[in-house]
Amino acid sequence: MPNISYQGGCLCGWIRYAAMGPADNPHTCSCRNCQQHSGALTATWVEFPRANVTWTGPGGLPATFRSSDYSSRAFCARCGSSIGALDDAPTVALLLGGFDQADQPALAPTAHSFTDGCPAWWKINDPTQGH
Repeated sequence: MPNISYQGGCLCGWIRYAAMGPADNPHTCSCRNCQQHSGALTATWVEFPRANVTWTGPGGLPATFRSSDYSSRAFCARCGSSIGALDDAPTVALLLGGFDQADQPALAPTAHSFTDGCPAWWKINDPTQGH
């Protein structure tokens, strides 16, 4: 798969990024941390090696909050937009909603984690679950 540059950022444009692909592990997650970080029942993520993500906006690196023993949640300190997660492993997971062109097929989620975190009325069409 060819390397593609994916661009994105926060609501106000203070935090911007360029992530060089291929994108890895596009997935959705309904764990409580993702729900609280995003304000949504399900967050949609795509991962890149840390070395392949460049912070290009005037704000530089996003602000972070240490959310677990292996990761920090990234956000814009100016507008509050959730950006993603900076893992201790050399991985940056970016929220799909921040990409300028999130409709690219390579970014389409292929799995869903923590489905038990969704309310009973939430229907998830997860191809890995056989629905």
